[in-house]
Amino acid sequence: MPGHFEPIPGGGAAVALDDVEISIIRSLAVQLLELIGPGPAEDASADPLAELFAEGPSEPPSDPVLRRLFPDAYTDPEVTPGPREEEERRAHSAEFRRFTENDLRAGKRENALAVVRSLDALVAEGDSVAVLKLSPAESQQWLRTLNDLRLAIGSRLDITDEDDTDLLYRLPDEDPRKPMVMAYLWLGGLQETLVTTLMG
Repeated sequence: MPGHFEPIPGGGAAVALDDVEISIIRSLAVQLLELIGPGPAEDASADPLAELFAEGPSEPPSDPVLRRLFPDAYTDPEVTPGPREEEERRAHSAEFRRFTENDLRAGKRENALAVVRSLDALVAEGDSVAVLKLSPAESQQWLRTLNDLRLAIGSRLDITDEDDTDLLYRLPDEDPRKPMVMAYLWLGGLQETLVTTLMG
């Protein structure tokens, strides 16, 4: 079980993590929460209907990581639109973003918080190696957060396709990006075994 997820009775997943691994995942999840930003302010409306129709931003985020986490809805990298089509695409993307980004941020925030809380419960047990056991719902939250973490790190490393990953494998140990690359690859392994576990 060390280093990879395995199925447990009831449809969940389990993985053995040591103190360092727990610390790394928790730190990354907290950084993701900081990047996504806080939830609604205390003075936000308590009316669920008003909250449902609350408008979010219409412009893409300036941070490249946030742009990767919250991409425009109407883009096709295979097509180069003309000026009129590009203007229409931007208008449609802005409208879509205005009504969806708040919910997307809330979902990513909730998933990352679930990861932090489950790790905090493990740390409280005080074992040097602990077995994290997740319910099916918690497993989905972990899967989504692992994906968001890899997107965020991949964006910082300028990874756009598999060829970039191959180049990163061969980075010398003294390269300052090496720790981030190792985290990216390790999280990818965790994500892959969790997907396999949940599909099994």
